[in-house]
Amino acid sequence: MNARISDRSLRGYRRWKWLIAPILQLPDIFLAQTEQDAHRLLEIGAPAGRVLTTGNLKYDVPRPQTPKIVEELRGALATAGPILVCGSTVEGEEPLLLGAFTNILANHAGAVMLLAPRHPHRFDHVETLLRELKLPFWRRSKWSGGPIRGGVLLVDSIGELSSLYALADIAFVGGSLVPRGGHNIIEPAQHGVAIIVGNHTENFREIVGLFQSREAVRVVGPAELPLTLIQLIENVAERHALGERAAETLGLQRGATERTLAELRNLLAKNAPEVTHA
Repeated sequence: MNARISDRSLRGYRRWKWLIAPILQLPDIFLAQTEQDAHRLLEIGAPAGRVLTTGNLKYDVPRPQTPKIVEELRGALATAGPILVCGSTVEGEEPLLLGAFTNILANHAGAVMLLAPRHPHRFDHVETLLRELKLPFWRRSKWSGGPIRGGVLLVDSIGELSSLYALADIAFVGGSLVPRGGHNIIEPAQHGVAIIVGNHTENFREIVGLFQSREAVRVVGPAELPLTLIQLIENVAERHALGERAAETLGLQRGATERTLAELRNLLAKNAPEVTHA
C-alpha cells in the first residue's frame, strides 16, 4: 500500500532486478501512489495485472488537534507580525533563513520567526548561531508565556510543529535549501498557509510538482529566498491566494484511503474461502 519508488531506489532495483523480480511475484496486489510509481513497479518486475494506482495516503492525514501551546502563542504574538514558521530545518539552512529574517526585521520590527530544527541534537547549535547573530530569541522549553515580538522562537520540542503552522503568514519547509531531499509540505497546506521550499525536493517530488502545477507553492534557491519572502510579506493578497491554492490542491487529492480500502475489500472477497452449506 502507498507504494513509492524513489529515483535512488529505482537505480538499485534495476541493478538487482534478477533477484527482486521473483520476489515481486508473491504479493497479490500493489497499490501505488502515482502512475510513475506504478510504471516503476512494472519496470522492476511486478506483474502487470496486480499493479494499481490509488493515490498518496499522506493527503488524507487529518489535521492535528490544536494543542494548548498554539493558543498560548497566538496570544503572545498578538502584537507581532508577520509570522514566519520555518520547519524541519537542517544544517546549512538556518544561516540562510536567519540572514533573510534580519532583512525583514529592518522594515518589520514586529516580525517573528518560529524556527524548528529537524533534529533535536541541533537545538543548542542553533541557539549558538542566534547568539552570534545577536538576534533576540526565546527557547520554547524556557519560554514563560510572555509576549513575543521582533525575534525568533526556537522550537526545541517534538510533535508540535504541524500545529504551529496554523500561526504562520508564511511557512518554509526545510531540508530543501540544501541537498537533503526536502520534507512534506502537506502540514502547512492543511492550514491554508503560503508555502515556500528550496529547490531540493527530491523526496517529495510528486507532491511538490503537483502543488507547483497549481501555483500553490513557491520553489526558490538560496539567492531568491530573501526577495521572495519580502514580496509575499508586502503583497497580502498574493500571499493569501497562495495559501488558498495550497488548501484547495490538498483537498482535491483526498480519497486515497477509501480507494485503498476498496481494493483491499475486493482482494479479501476474491480470496475468501467458499462456504458450503449442508
